[in-house]
Amino acid sequence: MRTLEWEDNKLKLIDQTKIPDELSYVYCENYEDVIVAIKDMIVRGAPAIGVAAAFGMALAYLAGEDMEKAAEEIKAARPTAINLFWAVDRVAKSEDPLEEALKMYQEDIDTNLAIGRHGAEIIEDGDTILTHCNAGALACVDYGTALGVVRSAFHQGKDINVICDETRPRGQGARLSVWEMQQEGIPVKLIPDVASGYLMSQYKINKIVIGADRIAKGGVVNKIGSLMVALAANHFHVPFYVAAPLSTFDFEASIFDTEIEERDADEVRYYGGCRICPEGTEVINPAFDIIPKELITGIITEEGIIDPI
Repeated sequence: MRTLEWEDNKLKLIDQTKIPDELSYVYCENYEDVIVAIKDMIVRGAPAIGVAAAFGMALAYLAGEDMEKAAEEIKAARPTAINLFWAVDRVAKSEDPLEEALKMYQEDIDTNLAIGRHGAEIIEDGDTILTHCNAGALACVDYGTALGVVRSAFHQGKDINVICDETRPRGQGARLSVWEMQQEGIPVKLIPDVASGYLMSQYKINKIVIGADRIAKGGVVNKIGSLMVALAANHFHVPFYVAAPLSTFDFEASIFDTEIEERDADEVRYYGGCRICPEGTEVINPAFDIIPKELITGIITEEGIIDPI
């Protein structure tokens, strides 16, 4: 399953806002279309956003657009995911933006397969693995990071079970991760976000593997709710791993200087199209939180499992 593909000089994206009810596609004909797709979370997940941004730059190049202007506007689409900035800068420096974007497309697939192979080493027969948000094929070009680890272990014949938390407010765990696991016949159960600590206290979770939107000195930024999972895992001595490509690392910056995106309040006020609070309720809706490195057992990369930086 490819989250994005280059077809007839257009970027074809799975519309992730329609899953699990419908598998449909959106076509981006210019870089402005790519920006809308990133902002509206038609495409999401740090690796997928990075490759989509690369193709956005390629579209700008093919149309004869001002590349500096396109780069600035694409970078502003989502300020937290470092892969977005990495991809735009890499394409901007290349002689042929389309060729570079296509190269990055294949690299993402190869990288995720390598992450999966390394990560499968930590998964034991009989493990139940908790994951937060969606760091699967839908968050990348294909295969996935955290769910790539799960896929690799499952394809090795290991007897495993997966638990996905719902990941409020947009439900990426419920809508996307559960759907991915069901597509491949991997045993999966869905829980409310607030249930993970209880399951850890009952020794029903053996490992936790999540993705990352940014890794820098001091820790990891990932989807909001990751910190609560990490704190519970630390208390109950459950190994907590992050799976991410090296393109997600910023080796110079402090993780605590990360700009955390604040999203639309209606994402919290409404769920499934229904208002769940009184009209006019004020909302705080950060998209991500920060997991200090002290809570992380290891980071699974394409080059192996490393300590947090």
